[in-house]
Amino acid sequence: MELTSKQRAYLSGCANTIEPIFSVGKASLTPELVMALDEAIEKRELIKVSVLKNCTDDPHEIAQMIAERTHSDVVKVIGKKMILFRQAKKNTKYELPEKRKSH
Repeated sequence: MELTSKQRAYLSGCANTIEPIFSVGKASLTPELVMALDEAIEKRELIKVSVLKNCTDDPHEIAQMIAERTHSDVVKVIGKKMILFRQAKKNTKYELPEKRKSH
């Protein structure tokens, strides 16, 4: 699902109060980290991840790879922090602003 700018803004605002729950370090994205991220996104829907200084990979590239591997959306990447979202199939905590209907 592709997020609209309005939905990104809404989710970004929601993420202001949450702390990063994972850090990507020197080993970058290991299969174990991707699995843990996937489980966290399943439980929380919206997560924040930080990239440590010893990680040489670009945070934008890391965010894209995580999104692809966890079937989530990158809400925003700010410096070395990224916000990821995947809406729960039921009992979602986030009511996204509606997409505009094209005529």
